[in-house]
Amino acid sequence: MLSLSNFRAVATFVATFLLIIPNVAFANVVKSFRVWPSPDETRVVIDLGSEADYSYFSLSGPDRLVVDMKDTTMQAKLPVTVSDSPVLKLVRKSSPPEKGTYRLVFELKKNVQAELFKLSPTPGGQYGHRLVIDLPHGKKTATTAAKPSKPATTSKDMSTVQRAQEVLIVIDPGHGGEDPGSIGPSRRKYEKDAVLSISRKLAAQLDATPGIKTRMTRTGDYFVNLNRRVAFARENDAHLLISVHADAFTSPQPRGGSVFVLNTRRANTEIARWVENHEKQSELLGGSGNAFVTNTKDRNVNQTLLDLQFSHSQKEGYKLATEILGEMGRVAHLHNTKPINTSLAVLRSPQIPSVLVETGFISNPTEEKLLFQRAHQDKLAQAISKAVVKYLKDNPPEGTVFSPSSKPMVHIVKRGESLSVIANKYGTNSKALMAENKLKSTSLAVGQKLRIPSAGKIQVPSKPITIETETITHIVKSGEFLGKIASHYKVKLSDIRRENNLKSDTLWVGQKLKITVAVKDKPIRKHKVARGEYLGKIASKYGVSVASIRQANNLRSDELAVGQVLIIPNK
Repeated sequence: MLSLSNFRAVATFVATFLLIIPNVAFANVVKSFRVWPSPDETRVVIDLGSEADYSYFSLSGPDRLVVDMKDTTMQAKLPVTVSDSPVLKLVRKSSPPEKGTYRLVFELKKNVQAELFKLSPTPGGQYGHRLVIDLPHGKKTATTAAKPSKPATTSKDMSTVQRAQEVLIVIDPGHGGEDPGSIGPSRRKYEKDAVLSISRKLAAQLDATPGIKTRMTRTGDYFVNLNRRVAFARENDAHLLISVHADAFTSPQPRGGSVFVLNTRRANTEIARWVENHEKQSELLGGSGNAFVTNTKDRNVNQTLLDLQFSHSQKEGYKLATEILGEMGRVAHLHNTKPINTSLAVLRSPQIPSVLVETGFISNPTEEKLLFQRAHQDKLAQAISKAVVKYLKDNPPEGTVFSPSSKPMVHIVKRGESLSVIANKYGTNSKALMAENKLKSTSLAVGQKLRIPSAGKIQVPSKPITIETETITHIVKSGEFLGKIASHYKVKLSDIRRENNLKSDTLWVGQKLKITVAVKDKPIRKHKVARGEYLGKIASKYGVSVASIRQANNLRSDELAVGQVLIIPNK
């Protein structure tokens, strides 16, 4: 039996233990570090078990950022060495100022003004609580106002041929870095990767088109703020903005591409927002607008000017979207055959026609696979490129090579000029100049007159059709010989010899051969239906469509029997 003193001791211990339990149960934990260097800044994302309670300060000699996190333990491995950032060298721990606090030290290459903020868990549970640290690489690039235009002169030397301006198109691959976008049903493929690849191909296609040049809001796997994407297009004086994404839904059934444009409601909201900000408004209105706004107090006039700009960009965006849908429909299934009006931040620039292209549903197993196939990406890029060129021919921006002129543009060759220099000057290429002027060589004479190709002859360069291949391993069986194996895989004997460094055609049982085959020519795969499996699940497992399995097996319904053997098509 417990004495009174012993009872008091036990009670004190239990009470103390109960007080400690909440602190232990609710202590935060650092799960991982993610570092994303981009052209403008390095972003560090700290994944946490719960909301961060933190403070921070900077030190110099050497430069460091110190972050103290209360009631936090460390699950991630430290130190973290960073090799590809111009500002961050190392993340390590240090002695805490008090018990229960975890101190992180970010060793910097130079003094920077860090920005820290918290992020709440994402709705789908993909990410939990996060602490984000942005370390700028230098002074943040501000959106610069357009320079006032020079007053028009009353006379002009008409013997001087003006350079026709290239059309500048900003391509915006969605998401990036710590923002993966939508994730496919395989759980291994991210929207950010598919759209970056498609965007690169689109940029290459357009850059190869005379009179067009492109800039991309991101060229690697890093995050770019939505407002920064729009500002980037304005700073580069873009004629068009094309944002590339992949759609997603809660069920795997929806499929096909769509194109979004800014709706009137969002435009009206943005007009009001721009009018509230005098500096932004001056920038948008350009040189003459800058002088005008400075000399007037009339907000209604200002709003009318922006209203006209939004109305024009909306109308042009709708035209471009219609052209893109027309071309995309030739190479891919469409979810919507007409442009969709929506409220998206990336479409909000009043003076730049903007569209958001959804290239397909990554949540659909078949389209997830398609979005990562090089051949399909090429088709999408080619389709969008053709649509852009068609739009520019029908709606040529003033002062560009697509803009019609009363007289054919003629260039008189000067000393030191080459065909490539002249082609670059007018936003075309040497081949186009040679074809236009029926030149047999690239040699030029001083004083020679060259006709500059008109926009009507500008075409998107055709891209050769790529055949998707895959390298497999074949194990030689009894009775097989090289010719039989080559015939089975529909490849050449010489290809097998070269790929395996064979000095003779003699083979032995069990020998492994590497063979590169066209995916469409891969040997037929078979699947034995197990309990609980259904057609959609099997299709997803092999990365093919339900329709292709139905067709390969002549199925009249989707009902399957346990033990049933299905032929799985390669595509």
